[in-house]
Amino acid sequence: MKHAFKPQRILWVDLEMTGLDPVHDEILEVAAIATDWDFREIATFEGVVRHEPTKLKRLLDRNAAFWDANPKARRGLEAQNDSGKALAAIEQDLLAFCDEHFANEPKILLGGNSIHQDRRFIDQWWPAVSRRLHYRMLDVSAWKVVFEGKFGKKFAKPEEHRALDDIRGSIQELQYYLKKVKM
Repeated sequence: MKHAFKPQRILWVDLEMTGLDPVHDEILEVAAIATDWDFREIATFEGVVRHEPTKLKRLLDRNAAFWDANPKARRGLEAQNDSGKALAAIEQDLLAFCDEHFANEPKILLGGNSIHQDRRFIDQWWPAVSRRLHYRMLDVSAWKVVFEGKFGKKFAKPEEHRALDDIRGSIQELQYYLKKVKM
Protein backbone atom coordinates (compact mmCIF):
# COMPACT_ATOMS: atom_id res chain seq x y z
CA MET A 1 0.00 0.00 0.00
CA LYS A 2 1.29 3.43 -0.93
CA HIS A 3 1.72 6.00 1.78
CA ALA A 4 0.10 9.39 1.30
CA PHE A 5 2.38 12.28 0.47
CA LYS A 6 2.41 14.43 3.62
CA PRO A 7 5.40 16.75 3.53
CA GLN A 8 6.35 18.49 6.75
CA ARG A 9 8.18 21.28 4.97
CA ILE A 10 8.14 23.17 1.70
CA LEU A 11 11.18 23.93 -0.43
CA TRP A 12 10.47 27.30 -2.01
CA VAL A 13 12.69 27.91 -5.02
CA ASP A 14 13.19 30.74 -7.45
CA LEU A 15 15.62 30.72 -10.34
CA GLU A 16 16.77 33.64 -12.37
CA MET A 17 17.58 32.47 -15.87
CA THR A 18 18.83 34.06 -19.07
CA GLY A 19 15.45 33.29 -20.68
CA LEU A 20 12.60 30.80 -20.53
CA ASP A 21 13.88 27.94 -22.70
CA PRO A 22 15.62 25.34 -20.50
CA VAL A 23 17.46 23.87 -23.47
CA HIS A 24 18.95 27.12 -24.80
CA ASP A 25 18.91 29.35 -21.72
CA GLU A 26 20.82 28.87 -18.49
CA ILE A 27 20.46 29.40 -14.77
CA LEU A 28 22.03 32.57 -13.37
CA GLU A 29 20.93 32.52 -9.75
CA VAL A 30 19.03 30.25 -7.38
CA ALA A 31 17.52 30.91 -3.99
CA ALA A 32 15.67 28.50 -1.75
CA ILE A 33 13.79 28.85 1.49
CA ALA A 34 12.74 25.93 3.66
CA THR A 35 9.50 26.67 5.53
CA ASP A 36 7.00 24.86 7.65
CA TRP A 37 3.27 24.97 6.84
CA ASP A 38 2.91 28.25 8.77
CA PHE A 39 5.42 29.61 6.22
CA ARG A 40 8.03 30.33 8.87
CA GLU A 41 11.52 30.40 7.41
CA ILE A 42 13.67 27.56 8.69
CA ALA A 43 16.67 28.22 6.47
CA THR A 44 17.68 30.02 3.28
CA PHE A 45 20.05 29.20 0.45
CA GLU A 46 21.47 31.39 -2.30
CA GLY A 47 23.75 30.44 -5.15
CA VAL A 48 25.16 32.27 -8.14
CA VAL A 49 26.14 30.35 -11.25
CA ARG A 50 29.29 31.72 -12.80
CA HIS A 51 29.39 32.11 -16.58
CA GLU A 52 32.26 33.22 -18.76
CA PRO A 53 31.52 36.97 -19.23
CA THR A 54 31.30 36.87 -23.04
CA LYS A 55 28.92 33.90 -22.89
CA LEU A 56 26.82 35.63 -20.22
CA LYS A 57 26.46 38.74 -22.36
CA ARG A 58 25.47 36.62 -25.37
CA LEU A 59 22.90 34.67 -23.31
CA LEU A 60 21.36 37.84 -21.89
CA ASP A 61 21.34 39.56 -25.27
CA ARG A 62 19.26 36.67 -26.70
CA ASN A 63 16.41 37.98 -24.51
CA ALA A 64 17.33 41.65 -24.71
CA ALA A 65 13.73 42.93 -24.62
CA PHE A 66 13.18 41.44 -21.16
CA TRP A 67 16.56 42.46 -19.76
CA ASP A 68 16.35 45.96 -21.26
CA ALA A 69 13.02 46.37 -19.46
CA ASN A 70 14.71 45.25 -16.20
CA PRO A 71 18.13 46.93 -16.32
CA LYS A 72 18.64 46.99 -12.54
CA ALA A 73 18.17 43.21 -12.34
CA ARG A 74 20.51 42.66 -15.31
CA ARG A 75 23.24 44.85 -13.79
CA GLY A 76 22.91 43.05 -10.46
CA LEU A 77 23.13 39.61 -12.03
CA GLU A 78 26.09 40.61 -14.21
CA ALA A 79 27.89 42.22 -11.24
CA GLN A 80 27.62 39.10 -9.08
CA ASN A 81 28.78 36.73 -11.85
CA ASP A 82 32.45 36.83 -10.77
CA SER A 83 31.55 35.64 -7.27
CA GLY A 84 29.65 32.64 -8.62
CA LYS A 85 30.45 28.95 -8.79
CA ALA A 86 30.18 26.31 -11.48
CA LEU A 87 26.68 24.98 -12.18
CA ALA A 88 27.57 21.52 -10.81
CA ALA A 89 28.96 23.01 -7.60
CA ILE A 90 25.74 24.97 -7.03
CA GLU A 91 23.76 21.76 -7.55
CA GLN A 92 25.87 20.01 -4.90
CA ASP A 93 25.38 22.94 -2.49
CA LEU A 94 21.61 22.85 -3.05
CA LEU A 95 21.57 19.08 -2.47
CA ALA A 96 23.47 19.60 0.80
CA PHE A 97 20.84 22.20 1.81
CA CYS A 98 18.09 19.66 1.03
CA ASP A 99 19.92 16.91 2.94
CA GLU A 100 20.16 19.16 5.98
CA HIS A 101 16.64 20.58 6.03
CA PHE A 102 14.60 17.80 4.38
CA ALA A 103 16.35 14.73 5.80
CA ASN A 104 13.06 13.13 6.87
CA GLU A 105 11.29 13.81 3.57
CA PRO A 106 11.55 10.94 1.06
CA LYS A 107 10.44 13.39 -1.64
CA ILE A 108 10.48 17.17 -1.32
CA LEU A 109 7.51 19.45 -2.07
CA LEU A 110 8.64 22.27 -4.35
CA GLY A 111 6.86 25.61 -4.02
CA GLY A 112 7.00 28.94 -5.80
CA ASN A 113 5.41 31.22 -8.34
CA SER A 114 5.10 29.61 -11.80
CA ILE A 115 7.23 26.89 -10.26
CA HIS A 116 6.63 24.59 -13.21
CA GLN A 117 8.96 26.85 -15.24
CA ASP A 118 11.73 26.64 -12.63
CA ARG A 119 11.16 22.88 -12.45
CA ARG A 120 11.85 22.59 -16.20
CA PHE A 121 15.27 24.17 -15.62
CA ILE A 122 15.92 21.98 -12.58
CA ASP A 123 15.05 18.89 -14.63
CA GLN A 124 17.35 20.03 -17.45
CA TRP A 125 20.37 21.32 -15.51
CA TRP A 126 20.22 19.69 -12.05
CA PRO A 127 19.02 16.08 -12.44
CA ALA A 128 20.20 15.07 -8.95
CA VAL A 129 18.05 17.81 -7.40
CA SER A 130 15.16 16.83 -9.67
CA ARG A 131 15.26 13.25 -8.38
CA ARG A 132 14.77 14.54 -4.81
CA LEU A 133 11.56 16.40 -5.71
CA HIS A 134 8.01 15.08 -5.59
CA TYR A 135 5.95 15.35 -8.75
CA ARG A 136 3.41 17.52 -6.91
CA MET A 137 4.21 21.20 -6.57
CA LEU A 138 2.76 24.15 -4.69
CA ASP A 139 2.33 26.74 -7.43
CA VAL A 140 1.25 30.16 -6.18
CA SER A 141 0.43 31.25 -9.74
CA ALA A 142 -2.54 28.82 -9.75
CA TRP A 143 -3.95 30.68 -6.75
CA LYS A 144 -3.31 33.97 -8.55
CA VAL A 145 -5.30 32.85 -11.59
CA VAL A 146 -8.30 31.79 -9.48
CA PHE A 147 -8.37 34.82 -7.20
CA GLU A 148 -7.88 37.36 -10.00
CA GLY A 149 -10.23 35.64 -12.46
CA LYS A 150 -13.06 34.60 -10.15
CA PHE A 151 -12.90 37.14 -7.32
CA GLY A 152 -11.06 40.13 -8.80
CA LYS A 153 -8.52 39.98 -5.96
CA LYS A 154 -4.99 40.89 -6.92
CA PHE A 155 -1.86 40.80 -4.81
CA ALA A 156 0.59 43.61 -5.57
CA LYS A 157 3.82 41.63 -5.61
CA PRO A 158 6.99 43.54 -6.39
CA GLU A 159 8.90 42.07 -9.34
CA GLU A 160 12.54 42.43 -8.37
CA HIS A 161 13.80 39.57 -10.56
CA ARG A 162 16.17 38.62 -7.77
CA ALA A 163 15.63 35.13 -6.47
CA LEU A 164 15.43 35.43 -2.66
CA ASP A 165 13.21 38.52 -2.75
CA ASP A 166 10.94 36.86 -5.32
CA ILE A 167 10.45 33.81 -3.07
CA ARG A 168 9.51 35.95 -0.10
CA GLY A 169 7.04 37.78 -2.32
CA SER A 170 5.53 34.45 -3.40
CA ILE A 171 5.09 33.33 0.19
CA GLN A 172 3.44 36.65 1.06
CA GLU A 173 1.18 36.30 -1.96
CA LEU A 174 0.01 32.82 -0.92
CA GLN A 175 -0.62 34.08 2.62
CA TYR A 176 -2.73 36.90 1.15
CA TYR A 177 -4.89 34.41 -0.77
CA LEU A 178 -5.21 32.05 2.19
CA LYS A 179 -6.54 34.89 4.34
CA LYS A 180 -9.39 35.25 1.85
CA VAL A 181 -10.43 31.61 2.32
CA LYS A 182 -13.16 31.07 4.90
CA MET A 183 -12.61 27.89 6.91
